[in-house]
Amino acid sequence: MDGILCDELLEEVLRRLPFCSSSAAVSLVSKRWLRLHRSSEICIFLRLSPDNCKPPSLSSFLSDFPRLSLLFITIGGGGDDVSSFPDQILLSVASSCPKLRALTLKPGPVSLFPLLSLSTSCPHLTSLNIVLCRPFSFCWLVFLHSLKKLTVVLNPVPGEFEQVDASIRNFNAELKLETLVLYGIRRGDYGFDSLWKSCKNLKRLELYRCEGIGDDSSVSSFVNCFKDLQELELRICGSIGNEILSSLVEHCTSLNALLIHNYDEGSGEGLLQFITRSRCILRKLDLCLPFDLENNHLLAVAEKFSALSSLRLRSCFLVTGDGLKTMALAMGNKLEELALVHCKVEPGLLTTLGQSFRNLRKLDLSSNDKLVDEEFISMLASFNCLTDLIVRGCEGLTNASLVSMFKSCKQLEIVDIMNCPGIGAEAVELFVLNCRQLRMLFVEESKISDVSRSWSLKKFIEVLAV
Repeated sequence: MDGILCDELLEEVLRRLPFCSSSAAVSLVSKRWLRLHRSSEICIFLRLSPDNCKPPSLSSFLSDFPRLSLLFITIGGGGDDVSSFPDQILLSVASSCPKLRALTLKPGPVSLFPLLSLSTSCPHLTSLNIVLCRPFSFCWLVFLHSLKKLTVVLNPVPGEFEQVDASIRNFNAELKLETLVLYGIRRGDYGFDSLWKSCKNLKRLELYRCEGIGDDSSVSSFVNCFKDLQELELRICGSIGNEILSSLVEHCTSLNALLIHNYDEGSGEGLLQFITRSRCILRKLDLCLPFDLENNHLLAVAEKFSALSSLRLRSCFLVTGDGLKTMALAMGNKLEELALVHCKVEPGLLTTLGQSFRNLRKLDLSSNDKLVDEEFISMLASFNCLTDLIVRGCEGLTNASLVSMFKSCKQLEIVDIMNCPGIGAEAVELFVLNCRQLRMLFVEESKISDVSRSWSLKKFIEVLAV
């Protein structure tokens, strides 16, 4: 049989194998099968360390995958000083994977020279996820003409602010980057001025744990990336968030999605100024501001952003039920997604929301331990369009709420009832049998009976049990 199948036909068969099929299993058949299996692979995951991998052997291994386009490498610990190991791995990748389109290499930091080698050897890269050594230079991006998404974690090494030679650090180009994700920029970091100037095509910007946006010269160039910016995420960025929001007011009109998660005080005034003065037409707003978001912010949102289709609030402890009711009455029924995660769900609130947001399709009420059956069931009667419902961690809900879900919400497709101790296996079984559109259910393994499992298979329901 092995001799009857030509290489091309066997490659096609191996390419159609389930993703979980391993090279080890294929290699048990013959060396030919292993060779053809590797030649058909387009995506591999590797976990490497100096103890189990030498760069020359990695180059040889990767050369067996001529069609490789997606590569994910996790670097584990080694013995002595292994600071150069990530650089050696990156050089091996650059020399062996000319068709690579997406690369993730973490958590070891890489330096400038191997990045220059990668940028010239892998011109088809569209996505890159790496950790960078200080001092920073992004000049290698000039050669990656196809790169659309860049994720960079900046190595958090304490000490003085270093900079590379200006002739290397500075570059003048218009990058094609559309998504930029940066972790850990410090106020005063060199190397970002040219990056900001070159990101004129940016559609999405994500900043994580950033204390600044670079040195003094970077401040004025930062606004270059606002030209066509559509989505912005600021996670744990402290006071720099207010400065960015202020810049958005002056320089951005295209933003339609904003996320701000900050667990320290100090973001409230900047957010209010942005809401009242912004020229953007926001459609999605996601806020986690435990000590800053108040009722006046929500009222301002309702009055300013009439096109808002998604509102997600998390741990907003200063917002009251009256504030949420006032917002709901002012917004009308255009909202399609609402999340109130770990927020104060006071009596009467959900009924008001049900009457105001009749077109709601996605609802997330996770971690609201005060939520009880009576009000939840009353609310569901108004939400006829719901497709996604998450009540994870709502300890006050019982079987009655789950029964009401399939009776009131005929279009439910995704439901999460994890960590709801009042909901039992019998109700889950009834839910699986009667929820006709259900595609995905999150629930504990102990609550999945044999009947539930059987029907979920018959109805092609994906049950994610833990």
